Amino acid sequence: MKKYKNYIIGAGILILGIILGNIFSGGNSEVTTKNGEHEYVQDPVSKIWTCSMHPQIRMDKPGDCPICGMELIPLEGTSNTSENIASNEIVMTEEAIQLANIQTSIVTKSNANKEIRLLGRVKPDERRLYSQVSHIPGRIERLYINFTGEKVYQGQKIVRLYSPDLVTAQKELFEAIRSKDIYPQLYTATRNKLKLWKLTDKQIDAIEKSGVVNEQVDIYSDYSGYVMKRNVELGDHIMAGGNLFDIANLNTVWVMFEAYESDIPWIHINDEVEFTIQAIPGKTYKGKVTYVDPFVSSNTRVAKVRVELKNPSNKLLPEMYATGIIKASLTNVKDAIMIPKSAALWTGKRAVVYVKVPHEKIISFVYREIILGEDLGDFYIVKNGLKEGEIIATNGVFRIDASAQLLGQKSMMNPEGGKVSTGGHEGMDMDGDNESDLKNTENEDMSNMVMIDKSKIDKKFKQQIGKVVTEYIKLKDAFTDDNTTLAQKEARNVKNSLENVDMLLLLGDSHNVWMKALKPIKEAATKIQNSKEIGTQRNAFLILSKNLSDVINTLGIETENGQALYLEFCSMADNNKGGFWLSYDKEIKNPFFGKAMLTCGEVKATY
Repeated sequence: MKKYKNYIIGAGILILGIILGNIFSGGNSEVTTKNGEHEYVQDPVSKIWTCSMHPQIRMDKPGDCPICGMELIPLEGTSNTSENIASNEIVMTEEAIQLANIQTSIVTKSNANKEIRLLGRVKPDERRLYSQVSHIPGRIERLYINFTGEKVYQGQKIVRLYSPDLVTAQKELFEAIRSKDIYPQLYTATRNKLKLWKLTDKQIDAIEKSGVVNEQVDIYSDYSGYVMKRNVELGDHIMAGGNLFDIANLNTVWVMFEAYESDIPWIHINDEVEFTIQAIPGKTYKGKVTYVDPFVSSNTRVAKVRVELKNPSNKLLPEMYATGIIKASLTNVKDAIMIPKSAALWTGKRAVVYVKVPHEKIISFVYREIILGEDLGDFYIVKNGLKEGEIIATNGVFRIDASAQLLGQKSMMNPEGGKVSTGGHEGMDMDGDNESDLKNTENEDMSNMVMIDKSKIDKKFKQQIGKVVTEYIKLKDAFTDDNTTLAQKEARNVKNSLENVDMLLLLGDSHNVWMKALKPIKEAATKIQNSKEIGTQRNAFLILSKNLSDVINTLGIETENGQALYLEFCSMADNNKGGFWLSYDKEIKNPFFGKAMLTCGEVKATY
């Protein structure tokens, strides 16, 4: 009996273990084996499938990963109904967040402040520009001022004149002196006549004292400054009021900055400008805005901003380059909703952010279109679409958007939602994309299909394009010298500089513009590098220049040291079809004909 009792106890323990095992093993799912392979039977609770290599992928049924083609696996511990996840949410695991380097920030309100960077040049104060004229008609017998740029002082001799009218006037004076006691008014009138010719009392007294008629007279400067232009030569005959010299007093100068039209609302009279002069390194100047041009140039789309500055030592010379900063604010905007630029995906037609949904255990984001306001440099003002306290993605936003596209949800490039083509790999269905379609897209002119605000393009990208242009200019100079060997070397340097341009700094239409231009630019540089025939090289340079100038015209540029960049054109290039090139030098040096027709061309635009 004792023996059977032990069997009964053992059987009871075995049955209890089986029951507990089913309970703790989550008996609602099962794994079967078929032909030696594991086969998943769908769990009625968990209905989300993901990729082990791309955890951002979320599907509601098993299948293959749209990125790598691997078989999807069920996402453990997640349920569509556990936290009432909406159908438009993009759910992401902690691993996916880390892989995509996604960062978030809280939407806050702040005053609208912006740092505006300006480029300008030193100009003479227009109120201190003078025309030194002769008030006496005559012939120039001597020039005391001989060259442009010479310093003159008020009261200094500048020219000597022979004047028949002056001889007659002196004779009249001597006659009046003899009858001074009888006709004192006549004496006063003849003396005043000489004063009207700007002869000083000292000069007139000397004439009276000498009693001799002087055939020549010295003209004295009415102003102090520098000679900007000499208008006469020795022996010239000049009429009364004729201009002898143009003189500029540089004790006060203007610094004329250029402001883009998008920055003009930020700039006000008396705003402080801190600036440096390229020719005087290490010194910082400060001044206040005294004038903002009420007109915007139709060619350059900029307006002039004037700063006045005292220049007693005359170190600031006209046409010196200046780089300035204004820390500006919009006085009519208080407590504005502001977001970092990295948070917004901007296509030129709409702006998109991804807002974090406040779940307890699940991390998810939703697509939201917003209306952007003013550009604050590193931030945008949001006019509509966000509230203070909401959490938005500020880094890795493009990766969230890519996940939304793959899931067929609303995204920046697919605002209506629905499945999109994901590209493919060898052996996978390309959803109808074939080689001929790609060629047609590559040759399609999209220049009229995009509207891009250059002021919203990332500054780092513009600086990287500036470095590409610096290498491009060296290539252009090689062609002006007809040097094929140097052109090969510089073409290689252009290609190397292109590798340093970060395409991830561009989104939407601006990204498409750069990618469309990048391929022909690289191909043209490679062709120049591999060819020793200058005709072939110049044909490739024509393509390179056209695409690079189109990029700059559409996306903008920040040149090194703030140099002006000129777009130049020769109508005879490319068999009289015409060709463009870029240059830091306003003087024409034609790279398509070199020394044969070096000066053929004209300036079409300035960046």
